[in-house]
Amino acid sequence: MRGLTAREYEVAVAVGRGLTNRQIAAGLHVAERTAQNHVQHVLTKLGFTTRSQIATWITEITTRTDPSS
Repeated sequence: MRGLTAREYEVAVAVGRGLTNRQIAAGLHVAERTAQNHVQHVLTKLGFTTRSQIATWITEITTRTDPSS
């Protein structure tokens, strides 16, 4: 998971699904600002600058590890 916490990985999956910070916050039962912070931490830890980079990365990771694909 490239140094991500379990929560950050969960946020990365949500970003990969195209969810907004508000939607991520609602799904995780946290404040929108907290979701925004999690997204920023994911970006920083992965060395990315855009949410689309997270989405591409998480898609590659889940496709590689999903035995049904």
